[in-house]
Amino acid sequence: MSKKIAVIGECMIELSEKGAQVNRGFGGDTLNTSVYIARQVSPAELSVSYVTALGTDTFSQQMMDAWQAENVKTDLIQRMNDRMPGLYYIETDDTGERTFYYWRNEAAAKFWLESEQSAAICEQLANFDYLYLSGISLAILSPSSRDKLLALLKQCRANGGKVIFDNNYRPRLWASKEETQQVYQQMLQCTDIAFLTLDDEDALWGEKPVEEVIARTHAAGVSEVVVKRGADSCLVAIKGEALVDVPAVKLPKEKVVDTTAAGDSFSAGYLSVRLTGGDAAAAAKRGHLTASTVIQHRGAIIPRDATPA
Repeated sequence: MSKKIAVIGECMIELSEKGAQVNRGFGGDTLNTSVYIARQVSPAELSVSYVTALGTDTFSQQMMDAWQAENVKTDLIQRMNDRMPGLYYIETDDTGERTFYYWRNEAAAKFWLESEQSAAICEQLANFDYLYLSGISLAILSPSSRDKLLALLKQCRANGGKVIFDNNYRPRLWASKEETQQVYQQMLQCTDIAFLTLDDEDALWGEKPVEEVIARTHAAGVSEVVVKRGADSCLVAIKGEALVDVPAVKLPKEKVVDTTAAGDSFSAGYLSVRLTGGDAAAAAKRGHLTASTVIQHRGAIIPRDATPA
């Protein structure tokens, strides 16, 4: 029987400049992950739903249409008359260095747990097999919405579901490091699988040996810890099992075009194998393959036919 995963987060309108030209697209860490999972699994094995809030504007409709074309279910997405998606702008200098500017304070996604429909949506989500979210999914919410989300995660686990968390830490979205640490600690206490980008862990908790990072996450209650280390090998630590160390795919420098969504697509590749019965080593290999393919193309979502089959 098909299992169900719901991916919770925010997708924004993306404007990126190249010389005098400005291109418009859509971007968001969790959205990237949901698309890459949907591309690599059969819906008969695992169906993928995206959970967010959008406006009733044309941009929002284009997002919905694009996601449906990717086999991502949109029936749990709310449309708000008085809100729109957030917007970000990518400025690239002569050396290829990128600067990001954000307009997202009133974005619809921040309010998805504050609407009249939210209780009914949470009731459905509590019965999913898997719920996936990132540090950004938490960061954009008000404290009261965060409490509702944590209650939902606990309910899902009580019903036999599993919670998956990607640490994706963006300091500018949080009031303070202390607040983030407190929220992440609460989050990890109701997480089954955690994806930790090591650079983000170091930025949030201070640089520590990777063994300590894993031990700290296990101690919070997480049974499966996946440590992402960019171009270095990935480590998978499952409680009670030997550490799995899987080398990354080595690419010549000239092949790396754009590292946008490298971490998001790694998580998607890993989950596409892990949630359909594969072991951790095979899942990590698929994660590296997916990420190494994505960074050879421009933009977060690469052409569908370029995605590993």
